[in-house]
Amino acid sequence: MTTPPLYLGCPVWSERRWLGTFFTAAARPHEHLAQYASVFDAVEGNSTFYGLPRAETVQRWAADAPARFRFCFKFPQRISHALALRGAEADTAAFLARLAPLGACLGPCLLQLPASFGPDGVPALLAYLDALPAEYTCVVEVRHPAFFAKGEAEIALNRALRARGVDRAILDSRALFSTPPPDAASAEAQARKPRLPVHAVAVGPRPLLRFIGHPELERNRAYLAPWVDKLAAWIGEGRTPYVFTHMPDNRDAPALARLFHGLLRARLPELPPLPPAPAARTPRQRQADLF
Repeated sequence: MTTPPLYLGCPVWSERRWLGTFFTAAARPHEHLAQYASVFDAVEGNSTFYGLPRAETVQRWAADAPARFRFCFKFPQRISHALALRGAEADTAAFLARLAPLGACLGPCLLQLPASFGPDGVPALLAYLDALPAEYTCVVEVRHPAFFAKGEAEIALNRALRARGVDRAILDSRALFSTPPPDAASAEAQARKPRLPVHAVAVGPRPLLRFIGHPELERNRAYLAPWVDKLAAWIGEGRTPYVFTHMPDNRDAPALARLFHGLLRARLPELPPLPPAPAARTPRQRQADLF
């Protein structure tokens, strides 16, 4: 199977507010993954941050996802936050074993570290990364201010990750914070999401962008535009970027992903078009999906 030039998706694949707009109106929860994966080829998996899925659930995901699809699950918060990567061998083994049935559909897992995890924690981070089985890929998201100061701490972290072929996740929340919150969901998102400088540096082969959008779709266009050139450059260097588009309540996350894909495709016409959403397909197209 040919590796696509990038993987694009949303932070979730099952959202009830997508019924009738992205999903077909009568889609049942067990149909959501297949319908989502008929358009996008990757998804963040935030649920594993809070706990492991049941083994039979993972088996069902493996059966429903096409071969090209990639799940990018978060490491459990017990590993990243409670244990701060120390003494986490058993928890890590359990996490990776639970996701093993996904096989090649398991993309890079996101190790999201808390803002309290600073330069003093880097030796533990590197020891943890070095102990991971070679067949698993990982992306690290840091939030401590020292890693955004362009000083020795950031330089040393980037150098160490580059030496290991481990990517650093990039969080871009500028669009979200560009105006006072226009609604309750945006206020909640602004309270929860970090507001950090954006350092668009690729230190590995799979740079991962988490773009947190403004609830008014068109307001995101100006913030997405610089990423078009950056991703085009990374793709030209032979990297395979991952892009996940978030919205305050994720109702319009698929539309934001489609907006970004359209901008990038105008820059790179060789990118294949996104298929229409399941809700927008004709009865004949939906019938063809069954075969």
